[in-house]
Amino acid sequence: MKIAIPVNDNNLNTDICPSFGRTAYFLIYDSETKESKFIENIAANMAGGAGIKAAQIIIDNGANVLLAIRLGQNAANVLKASDIKIYKANEGLAKDNIEAFRDGKLVSLDKFHAGFHGRGNR
Repeated sequence: MKIAIPVNDNNLNTDICPSFGRTAYFLIYDSETKESKFIENIAANMAGGAGIKAAQIIIDNGANVLLAIRLGQNAANVLKASDIKIYKANEGLAKDNIEAFRDGKLVSLDKFHAGFHGRGNR
């Protein structure tokens, strides 16, 4: 299973970024091989539509699950249409959230905001 997480830096000891569409990187963690891949978020500086573009990056990289602190409705719609499961991450380190997910301690994220629409919130 591939787990996607928006992160502030390109290592496992970084915090989860609270802004999905404007995050600097996405961590794609393969729970079977234990391999981590960091992808630069090319959507971060878009004037609008960053969440939708970021969701497409997640899809294109084969993720099955997204761990996020919060998520916009448009991005959620794109991810759900691709059968990607969305879980509410805890603030803190990416590696701690992977562990919490593995241990069944994260719940589904089912409340989404309207989005920031180009306001550049990070």
